[in-house]
Amino acid sequence: MKTDTKKNSNARKLKKEKKSGYAKLKIKVFLQTLGMIVLAFCIIFTLYRRFWFGRVGDWIVAFLQNVFHLDYWDARNIYQYGLRENLSMIIFLSVAFCFLLLFWFSLSWFTRYFNEIDAGLDKLIQGENKEIILSAEMAPMEQKLNVLQQTLERRELEAKLAEERKNNLVMYLAHDIRTPLTSVIGYLSLLEEAPDMPVEQKAKYVHITLEKANRLEQLINEFFEITRYNIQQIVLEKEEIDLYYMLLQMVEEFYPLLTQKGNQAVLHSDENITVSGDPVKLARVFNNILKNAVAYSYENTQINIFVEKLPAGEISITFQNRGKTIPREKLASIFEKFYRMDEARTSNTGGAGLGLAIAKEIVTLHGGKIYAESENEQVVFVVELPGN
Repeated sequence: MKTDTKKNSNARKLKKEKKSGYAKLKIKVFLQTLGMIVLAFCIIFTLYRRFWFGRVGDWIVAFLQNVFHLDYWDARNIYQYGLRENLSMIIFLSVAFCFLLLFWFSLSWFTRYFNEIDAGLDKLIQGENKEIILSAEMAPMEQKLNVLQQTLERRELEAKLAEERKNNLVMYLAHDIRTPLTSVIGYLSLLEEAPDMPVEQKAKYVHITLEKANRLEQLINEFFEITRYNIQQIVLEKEEIDLYYMLLQMVEEFYPLLTQKGNQAVLHSDENITVSGDPVKLARVFNNILKNAVAYSYENTQINIFVEKLPAGEISITFQNRGKTIPREKLASIFEKFYRMDEARTSNTGGAGLGLAIAKEIVTLHGGKIYAESENEQVVFVVELPGN
């Protein structure tokens, strides 16, 4: 309820700011329109007054006499029957001409704002790294265009960095694939060349070959993972999930991997906690986080998983493990795609750096958030999902 009230308050505030954003422009347009009306009225009144009192008539009669050499009465008759009796039509045409002229000037004045906006959009299209400056009355539009320019520049930079990381990743993986492949070919060649090799030595070579083949499979799978990440569109199929059972099952599945390093995963959760979401996608999120916790935990340490309901109703899932402290400046980047391979590509646990990036997308689609904290050789990953 408090969240809805806050959203409504923010919406009203935004609407109010939007209404008052072009106040200067409204005032200027109003004053200019008022000025044109007053000016048109003065011109029309002056013309009408002069025609009414006959001053213009005297000038016209004198003009006809001097230019066409007419006598006074002939010139007066021309003015009387040709102009005076058509005075209403002349005044109407004068009013129309005056109005059209002022309207033209008004349009010319107003369209300069569109020309300024058009010039600003041209800068955006051409990618010019220059501040967009508009008239003072267009300050809200100027601010939005500059924000848009900064957003486009930031996205372009992020896209370049992501593309660069992906290219480096592909290059690293291609290089790393050659190592296990060379080993596989080498050991298989030895087995083929020496069929009478002692059983123990043959078993050793087969075991090494299998390890290298598994590593080769992992690297090839990472290539496919990169391709899927770039082309897939994540679609959620939500249902009621028994969160306790999902995490408990996951801990049991990780038992063989945990025992290799003497680690242990302990789940701290109420057995009745449920959440609405896509079970397959959320399982992938928790799997990726737990996999990282296992890979980077110190040996013979405990990994704790805490599940609790927050006061605001959200469900918090926290993964806590003992491991090397992650520098603060890198915490904000660990959810970027391809980030991990920059430093861990040579290790056996090194992956494509997509797990946490995909996890963030899935959590965001669920309306939740994911973040990491690390200090004093402790690493914590927190996933917050909307409650039922």
